[in-house]
Amino acid sequence: MEYSELSERNFQRIWLINWALFPAMLILFAWPYYLLCTILNTPDYIAWGGAALFAAPFMMTVLHGHVTMAMGALHRHHYYEWLRKHPYTYGIFFHPIMFRTRFRLMLVVIAFLLIPASWVV
Repeated sequence: MEYSELSERNFQRIWLINWALFPAMLILFAWPYYLLCTILNTPDYIAWGGAALFAAPFMMTVLHGHVTMAMGALHRHHYYEWLRKHPYTYGIFFHPIMFRTRFRLMLVVIAFLLIPASWVV
């Protein structure tokens, strides 16, 4: 059997590793925001939601980098096309906009705007 980085089995392996990394990275990147919210006495529902929004862009960047390292920059798009073909299984929570820098920066800005918004409410 010949190994190919563009095989279905390799795509599944990358997908599985990304989902295994997901919870650890969510905690790793969310705790500074949550700590800031506890210092500022922000309500818990804002702190948890904001922490998830704050962590998401950093987590997506690392996962995107993992796909790039596994596939190579020239073949990375094949993996994302494969995810689009499986929207209700492997591609769940996947949309091409998630890997745009503007979208990720927007999530960080929204997360930081939640703190003053919680003071107003």
